Amino acid sequence: MASLTYELTLAGLAVGSAAALTGIGLVVTYRATGVLNLAHGAVAMICAYVLRQLVVVEGWPLPLGALVTLLVVAPGVGVVLDRAVFRPLAHRGANPAQALVASIGVFVLLVGTAVLLWGPGARDDVPVLLGDDPWAQLGAVVALACLVGAVTRWTRFGRELRAVIDNRPLAVLSGIDADRVAAAGWAFGSFTAGLTGVLLAPYVRLDPYGMPLLVLEVVAVAFIARMRSLPVAVVAALAIGVAQAQLTRLHPEGWAGPLLQAVGANLFVVALLVSALVLPGIGGKGRDALPPPVRSEPLPGGVWLVVGVLFLLPLGFAGPDLHTAIQVPALSVILLSLVVVAGRGGQIALGQAAYAGLGALFTALLAAGGVPTLAALGLAVPLVAAVGLLTGWPAIRRHGLALALVTLATGVAVSRFVLTQPYATAGVSLGRPAGFTDDRAFYALELLVLAGCLALVAALRRGRTGRALAALRDHEPGAEAAGVAVPGLKLLAFVLGAALAALGGGLLGMGLRAFDPEAYDPVRGLLWFAAVLVLGADSLLTPLAAAALLTTLDAGSHAGAAAAALGLLAALTARVPPLTALLPRARPGGRGRRGRGRPPTPDDVVPPAGTVSVHPRSGADGAAPPAGGPAPPVPGRAGGPGGRPRPAGGRTRPRAAGPATAPALPGGTPAPRLRADAVTLTYPGGVTAVDGVTLALAPSRVTALVGPNGAGKSTLFDCLAGTLRPRRGSITLDGTDITGRSAHARTRLGIARTFQRLAVFPSLTVEENVRLGEEQGHVRRDPAAVERSLRLLGLAGPVRHETAADLPTGTLRRVELARALAGQPHTLLLDEPAAGLDAAETAALARILAALAADGLTVLVVEHDPDLVAGIAHTVHIMEGGRIVS
Repeated sequence: MASLTYELTLAGLAVGSAAALTGIGLVVTYRATGVLNLAHGAVAMICAYVLRQLVVVEGWPLPLGALVTLLVVAPGVGVVLDRAVFRPLAHRGANPAQALVASIGVFVLLVGTAVLLWGPGARDDVPVLLGDDPWAQLGAVVALACLVGAVTRWTRFGRELRAVIDNRPLAVLSGIDADRVAAAGWAFGSFTAGLTGVLLAPYVRLDPYGMPLLVLEVVAVAFIARMRSLPVAVVAALAIGVAQAQLTRLHPEGWAGPLLQAVGANLFVVALLVSALVLPGIGGKGRDALPPPVRSEPLPGGVWLVVGVLFLLPLGFAGPDLHTAIQVPALSVILLSLVVVAGRGGQIALGQAAYAGLGALFTALLAAGGVPTLAALGLAVPLVAAVGLLTGWPAIRRHGLALALVTLATGVAVSRFVLTQPYATAGVSLGRPAGFTDDRAFYALELLVLAGCLALVAALRRGRTGRALAALRDHEPGAEAAGVAVPGLKLLAFVLGAALAALGGGLLGMGLRAFDPEAYDPVRGLLWFAAVLVLGADSLLTPLAAAALLTTLDAGSHAGAAAAALGLLAALTARVPPLTALLPRARPGGRGRRGRGRPPTPDDVVPPAGTVSVHPRSGADGAAPPAGGPAPPVPGRAGGPGGRPRPAGGRTRPRAAGPATAPALPGGTPAPRLRADAVTLTYPGGVTAVDGVTLALAPSRVTALVGPNGAGKSTLFDCLAGTLRPRRGSITLDGTDITGRSAHARTRLGIARTFQRLAVFPSLTVEENVRLGEEQGHVRRDPAAVERSLRLLGLAGPVRHETAADLPTGTLRRVELARALAGQPHTLLLDEPAAGLDAAETAALARILAALAADGLTVLVVEHDPDLVAGIAHTVHIMEGGRIVS
């Protein structure tokens, strides 16, 4: 027994050493560049193939081949990736989602290149580099980790690396060549990938698909290390490797025995899934969404006519065998699921192949149980949708790169534990429905199903749900502030995406007359994702074109050509726009017009303060809103509620509230409506941003919050809006505790907000932005509120049909405020509303805010412009060090 334990420990150390190398490479690359390199496994596979080519095929000595592979080829790949792919992204300020998409493109490109060069088959003649002694491998890993630690801690390059990690812009200003640091990080990361590949290749299946996926699974160790700590990554890798080896001695019995064995043999997959779901995510909220589409105008009808004719051609001109053509509509339905999740929802979904495989498997199992094949498919779709609900529910609250890892881990887990296991798929077969066994008949059935799915997704793109999805994709915090229930909407996208993938997967299995797990491999899912992103994730034409491209290219003699081409385009995502954006576009009704004259300024259309009622509404108890006009200007000041701010030479520093600073209010001070009591918020690391703050906001008053940067103003603001939850204290609305309410729930309670950094939805028009606020806000189903808000903010003219992405900052500030007002809130929170505005626009904003307060609204303004604050505020609070000092 002791001998067996020792032998299994040695085997586990060998596997853990290779995993530790992967963890070291991923951590160093991420720390130097900020990129989670999902192509790490593909680089490992390429290097293993290169070593085999040099030693086995070309006859080079093993030491020479290893030196060339590890010291020339592997670092060279990293440098090329840095210069050609990731450095342009860094210079363009791309977010982590775009960098992750580029790494997926590199993954697909390298897999396709390997298939083109060496074929899809497995190789078992790779030379052994360090022999069978796991201690040698472990020693190499520990020595490498110590070397990296020493370089990072005690060398000039290490100091530069730490500086770039902490603050890249500041490091650049300090004279550090951040590009050089990033290139070194990529070269070292690729070296570790190459070493991983040449060490693993003799013991695992070396093929273009198996090794990249195997290395991809051990991303878990880097995630456990929070992408920072090399010792944690090494220890985690060794521990998981040894535990996985020891679990092979267990042979549980009963119905769950095979599943438990599969779990024990794939412990890195379990670690990836658990770490992605449980550990805090890397990245940040709102940084995991894909960028909005370049243009959203519909395609002309002529394009769709041509597409329809092309899809009907096989029925009239092809022979009786439609083996290739029959796969296109089914694959189109699968890819359509990515249009829903990635195109409309903006989420990175890497597990759609798993849902497609489950759709085919459930259909086959139900059909084997006596259910008619077509009915079996109809039952399999809601079953997989339920699986999508169960897997999507814990994922929807993840942000940053954790969300991508959750979807990837889900796809890998389903493949490893279900689709490739004999206990689930042994003897499973899949036929076609009665009456559709002929290729032509089944192809016609697929076209009908595809047409129905296209109509469903087209309907999802329109109306209230379509606008909410576009808002989620464009700016998630802004969507929450507009009242969109973001978690529920994400879940809807994931569930509908799972259902569509299951439908397409079942059709694909029927078309092939077999259940083939390799057709739903996780690597294939990455290829599908890259194809949809390259062609344009928001276009209904994309799944049709991508399916035709993937099927026809792979059906030819050059297998891997589709992956290589699509991977190259995805890798160059910073330079190449989505291909469907290059097609001609229809421009119905003026939507999306650009450059049609100057948008109206606030002074053109905004009425003077005191002459407008923002929205007739009742109070919470049904009474009329408070009466009275806006406050008159303060004597002795150049500015006031209805005037322009004082010129720069006569700026007045705002003081605490008092008779000399507050504009007069008729009828005394009303009772507070929104209150913060002893609110305290401490960030991870022990920094207290808000310390025991108490603040009361009353109707018909403008309360200003001023102070230096870092005083805690925006943090307190976010606590009031529901974006942050305080560690201590409470937030109450009309005496009701709302501390635990989410941001969108507070919006629907009547608390609207704007953002310091613009939170408009660039793929929607001005009118659609404002309409979203009415549809999701406090008072809904009042279309007149949209027109009132547009007129009040000077947006009722032709500018209402302009896409928000085309408008200047001043106009966008008005769009954001109009959207907040369209929901008819009773409390308005404005975070630096004058940021980016000129003097005329600031003066118009002052008049509007005075009118809002006169109409009975509760207004809180966080602002750095002292003249604006002095002109509109009835109460001014000064914050310093997280506390209100006056």
